[in-house]
Amino acid sequence: MQTVTAASSNRINANFNTTVHNGRPDIEFAAALKKVSPQAQAKAQATATDFEAVFINTMFSEMTAGIQGDGPFGKSQGTAVWRSMQIEQYSKAFARAGGVGIAPEIYRTLILQQAKRSS
Repeated sequence: MQTVTAASSNRINANFNTTVHNGRPDIEFAAALKKVSPQAQAKAQATATDFEAVFINTMFSEMTAGIQGDGPFGKSQGTAVWRSMQIEQYSKAFARAGGVGIAPEIYRTLILQQAKRSS
């Protein structure tokens, strides 16, 4: 079976593979990709990745909410600021590295919605 990717491989992350969805060929998505421009596909991928980063940021923030001090600034107000910036960067890095699997599903949904609008 041939792998269908969202756009050229240098712009779209490999995690956005469209060959199968829930263990079956995703014919609907492959057809939708033909109706949506490469620019819109890239924008949808960025949006999906950003959404996943926000989700991961929320998870990390809740995980570290009870931690007091222990940062590079000890038990000062700076620790909270430092920790929030650290969590934000961790979240973005996790999302770019593949995240927890939310972005490909959001990307698929965005592409399907855009294809329906253009029909």
